Amino acid sequence: MNPRLRSDLGKRAGVTSGLLGVLCVLAEFCFLFPDLLVTRDALPFYRAHLDVFRGIQWASIAATLLLGALSLALLHSKAHGLLGIGLGLVALLMRFTDAVDTGPAGFSAGLDYFVLELLVLGLVFVPLERLFHLHPQKIFRAGWQTDLKHFFVSHAGVQVLSFAAMVPAQSLFVWAVDAGFQKAVAAQPAWLQFIEILLSVDLMTYWVHRAFHKVPWLWNFHAIHHSSRELDWLAGSRMHPVDVLATRAAGFLPVFVLGFSQAAVVAYVAFVSFHAVYIHSNTRWRFPYLRWLIATPEYHHWHHTSDEEGIDRNFAGFLPFWDVVFGTAHQPARWPQKYGTVKFQPPETYLGQLAYPFQSRRKTPYG
Repeated sequence: MNPRLRSDLGKRAGVTSGLLGVLCVLAEFCFLFPDLLVTRDALPFYRAHLDVFRGIQWASIAATLLLGALSLALLHSKAHGLLGIGLGLVALLMRFTDAVDTGPAGFSAGLDYFVLELLVLGLVFVPLERLFHLHPQKIFRAGWQTDLKHFFVSHAGVQVLSFAAMVPAQSLFVWAVDAGFQKAVAAQPAWLQFIEILLSVDLMTYWVHRAFHKVPWLWNFHAIHHSSRELDWLAGSRMHPVDVLATRAAGFLPVFVLGFSQAAVVAYVAFVSFHAVYIHSNTRWRFPYLRWLIATPEYHHWHHTSDEEGIDRNFAGFLPFWDVVFGTAHQPARWPQKYGTVKFQPPETYLGQLAYPFQSRRKTPYG
């Protein structure tokens, strides 16, 4: 085997083994301390399908050990492989420890959400981006560690962020709630509620998103999201917590006031969560007949471009209709050339990005 290819494969296997090993260990903590670490609403579902999730865990541990062994065989440096194997063995040993009954807790960390999301999304999008990539970039491209930290904070802390996002609507707009109207809304067919949620939430987040671009001090927070020079499925997680909270608060407002049923809201959240990852992905698929109805990677890549023609365009997260109505749509029959911010580029470190909005600058990135 070519030495360069051998080294590349060995490093990929080692890093993947290490990441899987971390997920396996975190998953074992979820099995051991479900009342403390697992999302409260999801616990009944996990317990009803416990054998399935244990099977997924066994398969993940096996993959961790095999990839670690492959890295050991291919690389002169054994650090990557040994780390992955070590984590896999720790997870394996934890498998034989009984769960700890801590009793019902008022708050749970939601660690399960991070583990499952990263595992599922990685298994879906990494192969897709290798097979149908738009730009030939590495899986572990520059900045992926920073984006993974953003992913962890926004997913493992989902309950904290969700609670914080609900507070403004519940505090400031309780006067707008009408129980009879909400009952009528929730009585509609779930598919109709799903469409109504899409329309109302996308309209609210369109204007919040646009404000983050137009108001200089807000842009300093949103610039973190635009700082990625290479887009892929993980890059969309790069968001400052202030940006996350404001966007989620805006999205929660129509859901709170209108009173959609829980089933419709859950379906919306699952669909849009996947869609938000997809539109940032490094995939070259184009949809000539759908791209003006539903936001696609092509449409959203134009929002992230540093090409002059695409700046401050395509604010809608799901429905290009809002950009068309308010004059901010831009979707030529080609892909943008460059990504990132203009004039000022936020730092690549996670802590540096958290601090960036609070540092003084003479100009905003868009000048």
